[in-house]
Amino acid sequence: MRILIAEDEAKAQRYLAQGLRENGCSVEAVGDGREALALARMHAFDVIVLDVMLPVLDGWSVLRALRDAGVRTPVIFLTARDHVEDRVRGLDLGADDYLVKPFAFAELLARLRNLARRTAPAQDFGPIEIGDLVLDPLRHSVVRAGTPLKLTAKEYTLLLLLARHRGQVLSRTLIAEAVWGICFETQTNVVDVLLRRLRAKLDAPFGAPLLHTVRGVGYRLDSTPDEHA
Repeated sequence: MRILIAEDEAKAQRYLAQGLRENGCSVEAVGDGREALALARMHAFDVIVLDVMLPVLDGWSVLRALRDAGVRTPVIFLTARDHVEDRVRGLDLGADDYLVKPFAFAELLARLRNLARRTAPAQDFGPIEIGDLVLDPLRHSVVRAGTPLKLTAKEYTLLLLLARHRGQVLSRTLIAEAVWGICFETQTNVVDVLLRRLRAKLDAPFGAPLLHTVRGVGYRLDSTPDEHA
């Protein structure tokens, strides 16, 4: 999932961003409503986590502007305001969910997954089979040749990205943006390091490779070898 967090309290913002990234999400985090509105208009997110009491432009105004502009991205309000009238106001403006602070992170994660699942195509959450590999996004599980694979959050996010683009060559730039939410710099090797780690778990123990390098272009996941890789 690609998540936009609009939270002005620095500690809470870091906590949310770190927790979501550890669970395989790509996160953009901002501290005021104007930044949140600009990013939500320019980029596609699966869900927006929106605090109500934001500086510059409050959460109500951000949501109203997004809906007026035709942006239908699911929004969950995350706020200390727990009055019924506040929840009603948020929902009437077009919010999809409302979670009151303090909250359990596991509940927030479950609500985010539910919102993303509600608006995504069904095939995005069904099991993906590539050769003897079975990846189940709902169960967050990966099995190859009957053997469960233990992947880190980033390894899983990368594998899911490649699996959803089966047979397509993905560039390092695209991978960096999707997995880390960063602009790719040629001098960094984070993409290559992660791909080596994934290949060691996904391919090395099983012989036949699924993860292929297309030299000078990028990487693809497929059960069919590439003679020109």
